[in-house]
Amino acid sequence: MNVFLIAIIAANILISFKGFNDLFFFRKYEFHIGSIRAGEQIRMVSSGFLHVDIGHLFFNMFTLYMFAPVVTNYLDNFSFVLIYAGSLIFGSLLTLLFHKDDYSYRAVGASGAVTGILYSAILLQPDMSLYLFFIPIPIPAYIFGIGYLLYSIYGMKAKSDNIGHTAHFGGAIGGYVITILKEPQMLTDNTFMVITLAIPIVILFVMAKMGKL
Repeated sequence: MNVFLIAIIAANILISFKGFNDLFFFRKYEFHIGSIRAGEQIRMVSSGFLHVDIGHLFFNMFTLYMFAPVVTNYLDNFSFVLIYAGSLIFGSLLTLLFHKDDYSYRAVGASGAVTGILYSAILLQPDMSLYLFFIPIPIPAYIFGIGYLLYSIYGMKAKSDNIGHTAHFGGAIGGYVITILKEPQMLTDNTFMVITLAIPIVILFVMAKMGKL
C-alpha cells in the first residue's frame, strides 16, 4: 500500500481516537465558526482529522482507500497529497463562506478531503463503475459524482441533518480544480466530461447568487 495513503489514514485514526477519548481535545480542534472567526484558523485543518464516531471514521477511510489508488496511478504521490490537502482546505473555506454568520456551526470529518479524492478519481477515470450497497448494478462514476453533488445541494438547502454537505461540495471543487490544473490536457482530450462534472458546481453558485441556499 502507498506509504502516503497509510500515513494519512494513520493520522486520521490516531487523532480521531484521541478525540473520542478527550472531549477537551475534540472541542479545541473541531471546526467551529465562532472560534475560527476569532483567529483559530488551525481548526480549518485539524477538524479534517477528527470524526464523530468509529462508523464515521471507517466510512471516510474506506472510501479513501478505495479511490486513492486511481489518483496515484494516473498522477503521482505528490499530486495525491496535494489534492487531499487542497480539498480539505477547499471544503473548510466553502463551509466558512456559507456559514460565516452562524457562529455556533460545528463540524468534523475528513469528508471534504475524501470527496476531493473521489471527484479527482472520477475525473481521471470517468468510465469506471461503482457499486453501492443498496443498488446491485454498476453505476458509471460520473453519474454517481453528479448525483452526489446534487444531493449535497439538496442537503445544504434542506438543512435537515448533521451532515457537512458544504464541506463535501467544497472538497469536490478542490479535487476538480487541482486535478485539471495538474492535467490541463483534459480540457481538450475529455471536454465533455470536464463540462459535465462542472454542472453541479455551476448550479451551486447560481443558486447561492440567487439566494436560494
